[in-house]
Amino acid sequence: MARSKQSFELSKGDTKEEIIRCGKDPVYFLANYVKISRPGTNAPFLFNLYDFQRDVIRKFASARYSCILKSRQMGITTLICGYCCWLMLFHRNKEIIVLATKLNVAANLVRKIKKMYNTTPQWLRLSKIITDNKNSLELSNGSFVKASSTTSDAGRSESLSLLIIDEAGHIDNMSEIWESIYSTTQIGGNIIVSSTPKGAGGWYHQLYRDAVAGLNNFEPIKLMWNLHPEYDQKWFEKTTKNMSKRGIAQELLCDFLMSGDTFIDFSDLEWVTSNILQPKWKAGPDRNFWIWENCKPGGNYLISVDVSRGDSSDYSAFHIIDLDNMKQVAEYKGKLDIDLFSCFLNEVGKEYNSCMLVVENNNVGFAVVSKLIEMEYPNLYFSKKSTNEYVENPDYETGVVPGFTTSVKTRPLILAKLEEFVRNRALTTYSQRLEDELKSFIWRSGKPEAQKGCNDDLVMALAIACWVRDTAIIQNQRDICYKEALLNSIVYANTNFNTKMPGMSGYNPSFDFMKDFNKKNPLQDFLWVIKG
Repeated sequence: MARSKQSFELSKGDTKEEIIRCGKDPVYFLANYVKISRPGTNAPFLFNLYDFQRDVIRKFASARYSCILKSRQMGITTLICGYCCWLMLFHRNKEIIVLATKLNVAANLVRKIKKMYNTTPQWLRLSKIITDNKNSLELSNGSFVKASSTTSDAGRSESLSLLIIDEAGHIDNMSEIWESIYSTTQIGGNIIVSSTPKGAGGWYHQLYRDAVAGLNNFEPIKLMWNLHPEYDQKWFEKTTKNMSKRGIAQELLCDFLMSGDTFIDFSDLEWVTSNILQPKWKAGPDRNFWIWENCKPGGNYLISVDVSRGDSSDYSAFHIIDLDNMKQVAEYKGKLDIDLFSCFLNEVGKEYNSCMLVVENNNVGFAVVSKLIEMEYPNLYFSKKSTNEYVENPDYETGVVPGFTTSVKTRPLILAKLEEFVRNRALTTYSQRLEDELKSFIWRSGKPEAQKGCNDDLVMALAIACWVRDTAIIQNQRDICYKEALLNSIVYANTNFNTKMPGMSGYNPSFDFMKDFNKKNPLQDFLWVIKG
């Protein structure tokens, strides 16, 4: 039936009915009058939509905002181009912007729309092309589509009818672009965002997750590979035979966590996720102090602090770790000013048995350390300036600085220690905020760092805690054990040699050397070894 409609001339009345029907139903238009071609072939054929593709088109028409999480080879990009072709042909003054990972990729989508337009019957082309170049197509009815570069001011001066963001999960600065372009759709504009996943924690992951939770206005659409009627288990096994686990997760399984190049392995992140608990209390000046366990009398704790650089996107953060079982008992992440944050740290540290307080002293962190010294906090972490080695008695050594210095040398060391603790299940955390940061903490150009638009404040604070615990604290305890073992190995000879001979001056037969010696602790003269 569909092929026959293009194989003979329609009467004037039939033509009018077909135009009206096509204008009302994009599915009917695409299935009967638009031709596409497969890669590697030149022969066009009718776009016979699968059932899941028909459902997606109808959602485009009914939902103002759509967010698609898709597998590869589902024909969704072609489907979106077909929808754009229908929108431009049958509606006046529709302004469409296409964003993709690169400008030439967006231009390819525009080229697809042109080809679809040119495959429709002549009588369906109600509007003629008046502008046709590499990056844009404009019709005589005022509708146009244009490819845009992925810069922070993309589409800023436009007033859009439809914004298309293709492979949004793979656009590095998408959060910056979104801030400028979202407002261009506020006067009745629609948005279609589609992508395969690329790790958790980025802009696209947050958008889709919020859509599923009903926290934004987007309609979530998930398209797994097995929705395609031509794909079965045999096809899946053949296709994935030479693919990595990460590649399979990204291209076919729609798995955010496994698809990302995260610093912490996805299996370890799953373990982190399994331990998440809601805090028992939320306290602090801004109620961002999350508490899972109050201080235990005699408990041994450590507080590690990462101080905000002062810009609007950065946070000050700290963790409180129970050193006896390496469990997180409390956490803070917020934007207090330096004075208030210093006072808050002083109070919290004293509440947790005046535990060791390790503050990163980079940039404004030094101001926090200085404030804590003024407030005479009793257990601040001091280190040697050159090595970051823990100094127990800073008053008696030179080259000592308060706090911990994160540098090009120490950063990979503390992060490696964090990864080791998580991988060996030696550290238990409960924080959803920390999990979010770990999921967006990725390898980028050979360096672990937060994705663009994400934070790593809690990650870095925890990395410092792991390093200090395993080097400064454990090494210090180990040194004390060595010294105690040395003292215990000292042997006193009990033999008393009286070298004064009878008849000689100085001979005293009543002198008892051991009686005088045993009046005091035999080791007390050597206690300086332990005390340093």
